[in-house]
Amino acid sequence: MLDLHYWPTPNGKKVTILLEECGLPYRIVPTNIGKGDQFTADFLKINPNNRMPVLVDQEPADGGAPISVFESGAIMMYIAEKAGKFYPQDVRGRYEVNQWLIWQMANQGPKSGECGHFRRLGDTQGDQSYAVRRFTDEVNRMYGVLNNQLYNHRYLAGDAYSIADMICYPWTVNIAGQGSDINDFKYFKRWFDELNERPAVQKGMAVTAGPTEDFAALSPEERERRQKLLFNQRARPAPATGGIEA
Repeated sequence: MLDLHYWPTPNGKKVTILLEECGLPYRIVPTNIGKGDQFTADFLKINPNNRMPVLVDQEPADGGAPISVFESGAIMMYIAEKAGKFYPQDVRGRYEVNQWLIWQMANQGPKSGECGHFRRLGDTQGDQSYAVRRFTDEVNRMYGVLNNQLYNHRYLAGDAYSIADMICYPWTVNIAGQGSDINDFKYFKRWFDELNERPAVQKGMAVTAGPTEDFAALSPEERERRQKLLFNQRARPAPATGGIEA
């Protein structure tokens, strides 16, 4: 059984899309990032970066102890290798996929996240116009990257649908909220519409992790607690004793 520590964000939905495409049985372990579940001691044992998703394979191929994998790109490589699907075995095909996985993790995901953050923030923390413009423009540039790649490729890594497509798709569903117009990107739109009709993509995108919360309904004390916990984090100190000597 595969346990997916999950909350329904684009980074979580990448993985549920792949699990649905592969037809693998899995169990959702809700990780409410709004409450701060990712900061518990048990969660930090499986992800030192205190972010979801995390995959725990209770029955790894080597027959040994459970394997935990963090970072959504690494999780998708692991699942695709386990299933033997959507991840080419030849060196050229594999690295065509790998470069788009890394592009998504290093570029599309972080910049889209910053775009959404500053566009939602408004002026509650002062003038954010430069940050909004910078990240809105950068996300628009990345839609151009996708569009140009899809000009003469059916899928991002060539002629075959792969984890390269699955990892990018969830971050594109809110293109309008990111300040771009899908109709400006003809070839991206063709790709988006095709993926949007895939049953496994629809199922993966619909996976939930419990009831949604109304942040406005929380007490002022709880809202303050969460904001302190989630925003502007700094380094978590290592234990003072017991580690490998420096």
